[in-house]
Amino acid sequence: MFVYFFLTGLVFTSILTESSATVRYQPEQIHLSFGEKERSIVITWSTGNKTDSIVKYGGGGQLLQTKAGSCSLFVDGGSKKASQYIHRVTLYYEEPDSLQPETKYYYHVGSDRGWSAIYWFMTPPENLNEWAPSIAIYGDMGNVNAQSLPRLQAETQAGNYDAIIHVGDFAYNMDDYDGEVGDEFMRQIETIAAYVPYMTTVGNHESAYNFSHYRARFSMPGPYENMMYSFNMGPIHFISFSTEYYYYLRYGFKMLVKQYEWLENDLKMANHPANRTIRPWIITLGHRPMYCSNKDDDDCTRIKNRLRYGITPLRLFALEDLFYKYSVDLEIWAHEHSYERLWPIYDYKVYNGSYDEPYTNPRAPVHIVVGSAGCQERVDSFNPLPSWSGFRSSDYGYSRVKVHNATHLNLQQVSDDLDGQVIDDWWLVKEMPRIKFPLADKLEEATKDTSQNHIRETVEINE
Repeated sequence: MFVYFFLTGLVFTSILTESSATVRYQPEQIHLSFGEKERSIVITWSTGNKTDSIVKYGGGGQLLQTKAGSCSLFVDGGSKKASQYIHRVTLYYEEPDSLQPETKYYYHVGSDRGWSAIYWFMTPPENLNEWAPSIAIYGDMGNVNAQSLPRLQAETQAGNYDAIIHVGDFAYNMDDYDGEVGDEFMRQIETIAAYVPYMTTVGNHESAYNFSHYRARFSMPGPYENMMYSFNMGPIHFISFSTEYYYYLRYGFKMLVKQYEWLENDLKMANHPANRTIRPWIITLGHRPMYCSNKDDDDCTRIKNRLRYGITPLRLFALEDLFYKYSVDLEIWAHEHSYERLWPIYDYKVYNGSYDEPYTNPRAPVHIVVGSAGCQERVDSFNPLPSWSGFRSSDYGYSRVKVHNATHLNLQQVSDDLDGQVIDDWWLVKEMPRIKFPLADKLEEATKDTSQNHIRETVEINE
């Protein structure tokens, strides 16, 4: 009798274990991103247990095409060492049964152990040079108080956007409760990220375990695990980089050096006449701002902040000079839980195009801060208005960027507090051919100083 109950117990335990494991094969946290090649789409999702990585997709609601990918194990750094498998499948345009331009594709992901719901995405037009994409951009959105999310869900599923860009600080925080907060956040944004590419920039709230959750959960192009990369959309060249390398030096000075060199090389290539003609707009994406007028003690309130001024006292790897020298048009930041639009600015001096049209042929980059999507830390207030700040708001909300052509860019700030009202609507206009900013040539001569090169060489020698 004892043997009977013992064997029955083993079978019952086995059934429960298998049942529990089967439930964890169900795909979740589905999101899209742009891949290594300009027209490629990466589909990423998660399962609790290892299984096949398959996407079934097709036009007209018929899921007749199949593409397999790969998965990798991710283990959280917390005490439970919670694990999950991150799946990735890339769809290309040049393969047999490839994606067709300007087509609505339906898809679902999973394996024979479980499939997701059916989602869809639109492919870009055949002539990418004439593509005029619409993009939603924001930062600092958490699980709690994600106030902008319902409106973004409705607008994304209505087909209003070609991509979404999240400029740092996710979930608050993805590593909390052994990664459960990160899982919930990824499920939350699935309602937008499964329909359009969800491009990301790392923020300070991703720092745990050397940014492991951010590096593992997303699938941005390039070899640097999402920390720095660039991509193109129509006439725009986007550059995403880590401001956190300037602040988390305990993770190694080497990556700060590598990123600066990568940024300069990417900007040089983007500024090659052939490339700048095709993609005249250069937009940078970084989490912590160089400038802000918020009522706090954040680094952007200081004149000699690390991003703008460099690592003092030698002013190493200063980004304001670099971005000015290579004629960056627009610099988008977050971190401050507010919206702020600056006048064209360099070294705390305003360089408007003209008094009546400050953003027509401006003589310096334009900065905006878009960190008010909504999180449990609420919104930030401001100090008295400085002369270099053009507009600011503490309303919850997000920005829209509409690229009309090679010369005209429209930007709007949406207030969720005011039921979707556009509270800032302005145009950035750059006539062709592009003209260098006035001090760029002098700056290039000044930056030929050997001190920064010496630091680079020292780091390389010590590797």
